[in-house]
Amino acid sequence: MHVAIDASRTTVQRVTGTEQYAIQLIRALIHQNTPHTLTLYFRDTPASDLFPASERVEQRVIPFRRAWTHVRFAAALWADRPDVTFVPAHTLPALFPGRGVVTVHDLGYRHFPAAHKTVSRLYLDLTTRYSARRATVVLADSQATAADLTRFYGTSPAKIRVVYPGVDSPMIGDSGAVRHKYNLPERYFLTIGTLQPRKNIAGIVQAYTRWQQINPNDSAGLVLAGGKGWLYDPAWIAHAENVHLPGYVDDADKGALLAGAVALVFPSLYEGFGFPAVEAMRCGTPVIASNTSSLPELVGEAGLLVNPQDTGAIAEAMTRLSGDESLRAALREKGYSQAQRFTWEAAAAYTWAALEQAAGG
Repeated sequence: MHVAIDASRTTVQRVTGTEQYAIQLIRALIHQNTPHTLTLYFRDTPASDLFPASERVEQRVIPFRRAWTHVRFAAALWADRPDVTFVPAHTLPALFPGRGVVTVHDLGYRHFPAAHKTVSRLYLDLTTRYSARRATVVLADSQATAADLTRFYGTSPAKIRVVYPGVDSPMIGDSGAVRHKYNLPERYFLTIGTLQPRKNIAGIVQAYTRWQQINPNDSAGLVLAGGKGWLYDPAWIAHAENVHLPGYVDDADKGALLAGAVALVFPSLYEGFGFPAVEAMRCGTPVIASNTSSLPELVGEAGLLVNPQDTGAIAEAMTRLSGDESLRAALREKGYSQAQRFTWEAAAAYTWAALEQAAGG
């Protein structure tokens, strides 16, 4: 089987979660060492060590300034005629030959349209709707995303395969040095991710303020780590005390930041796949997460699940974890076990099965 993969998003300058997914999954697909051949198509020249060398992998750079997917990549597919085309981090070309597989990460723009710029939201809706219809098989990051595809676009469950992304264990460095680097308190609750409405930042701060009132002798701070995103509102933290905004945190520091936290507070309003929750479990950090979207799938019984709209419930969960070391220890052990479900090796194996199914009709 000859598989063509759109690898164009793996060479962008600022790698986000979607691009990291493409990089790690392609690496894992190569490491599986199947009898199939892969052609990776790039818009820009990749670093020589971006992907492992293999006699079954060809890398092709096909530069083009605009509409690369729909013009240059599509033209290459018409010329090469692969058995199946796989797009892990973007959208399928408007016109291409044969069968296709695409990954849909989430449909957050359908749940929270106001949190997206109008042009971006319309583009996401159009391309995701088309890709879900055109693909022979659709990969979804979670059962929640799979359900959304059926709900919003009428995608048949028979063509959807839930393939959980892998989550690597963050490198855990010196927590003290990381706290000093970002000027953080010794004891803190942590939220990590882009600061935007979907992450429920206002609700988290309100819950933390209630927690302070319930626990006046506990000096733990609240750390909101991440860049300020679209529709960030300074009013979210205007009247709160002991709230820290370190901004974007280097990947090398993320593990120590997670490991040093009392708990990860992650009652997001919507997540197609909540990487911080799994990363926290890998670091032995207890998790407070929403009982909605994909988070119950990911956390299971290894964390405290709360209604993200109920600040009292979030504050109560924070109180339980800050004052009950035996509960923290139990969740730590459950978290280690739960996090083992999410590996790139497993993701690659399921993806190969989906590609083989698509190529076979």
